[in-house]
Amino acid sequence: MPQHLLVPTPAGPGLAPRYRERPAALPRNPYLRLFALPGTRAFAAGNLVARLPSGMSGVSTVLMVSAAYGSYALAGAVAATGLVAGALTAPWVARLVDRRGQARVAVPAAALAALGQVLLALCVMGGAPPWALFPVVALTATAPNAGGMSRARWAHLLRGDAAALHTANSFEQAVDELCFMLGPVLAAVVCSAFFPEAGTLTAAALLLGGVLLFAAQRSTEPPVVPHTSGGSPLRLPGTVPLLAVFLATGAVFGSLEVTALAFVDGPVAGPVLALQAAGSCAAGLLYGRARRTASLRLCLAAMTLVMTAPLLAARTGSLAALAAGLLVAGMATAPTMVTGMGLVQRLVPPSRLNEGMTLAVTALLAGVATGSATAGWTADHAPSPSFGFVLPVTAAALALLLSLRTDMTKARRS
Repeated sequence: MPQHLLVPTPAGPGLAPRYRERPAALPRNPYLRLFALPGTRAFAAGNLVARLPSGMSGVSTVLMVSAAYGSYALAGAVAATGLVAGALTAPWVARLVDRRGQARVAVPAAALAALGQVLLALCVMGGAPPWALFPVVALTATAPNAGGMSRARWAHLLRGDAAALHTANSFEQAVDELCFMLGPVLAAVVCSAFFPEAGTLTAAALLLGGVLLFAAQRSTEPPVVPHTSGGSPLRLPGTVPLLAVFLATGAVFGSLEVTALAFVDGPVAGPVLALQAAGSCAAGLLYGRARRTASLRLCLAAMTLVMTAPLLAARTGSLAALAAGLLVAGMATAPTMVTGMGLVQRLVPPSRLNEGMTLAVTALLAGVATGSATAGWTADHAPSPSFGFVLPVTAAALALLLSLRTDMTKARRS
């Protein structure tokens, strides 16, 4: 029977999809074909809600703590503590997801993270001593990697169909960019319209509600695959070099964001910076319609090239030129991330897929933190405000160099 006349009918988390005959062909649009599969719309909606707090939490924490304690240094330190704790904890949570199943682990993990956010808001409202905020914010570190779990579902549903999985990964990257565009805006609006702690409480409600909705879609949940080999995905050939590429790529994002904020330095900084995410979101959706997937090296070469656009625009001193430069720079982001995550999916066995993708996200976040810190120091000490835009170009070139020195054929499994 022709493949286009078959649609998977999920038979529960422990069984492989069965197929039933369909009287008509699926839609020609690749994204419509994805969501013609039973259950995909529901889990994608729940995952979108669960992922939105990832773009809200940092801004909400900074606004809440700075308003109550009058210190941006304290607010930044508390937010950074939550980020570092989450990066350290996420691989362990993902390993539990692989071993026990998404629903069994994600719901209690999200509940504990939401409880941590509520307790943090209560501590701030009650005027707790500053030191008390740090152990409380660490409780939020158990938040599950919603994006990784969603990608794992697509990998399960679309196994054997590389073109459809490429489209699904592109869609997921576009959702990431959308959340990082809308999250900070939503946090700022809620905090200003109601009270400073409202952003953190809203993020907690969205996280728990979204994970509950996502986990309830059991028909699309991938089964727990018995481990065929011990040890971490870090022991697989090609994993560590690929994570090094993710680390350098994260430095591109962190340094570009902080440098742009320091350069604009005003209320329009957020909207201007959001253009980078908008460019990435649009490029991700277009990339998902492509019939072929570019190599990671080609994507990194393109990223290195387009990262020169903000540098050249900043030297003109024009805010409009910088906005256009950031829009162009964002267009290489999603294809690079989609291709990189695709390599992770091919490298890591199904029994450790969530853990592998979470390690990639952890490396990316570590790079973001490194790039942000470096750009912050550069903004204070550089002779020119535009000098910091050299950092994203340098980090992108480093990522490209690392990929050239790595045998990416190792990052493929049959």
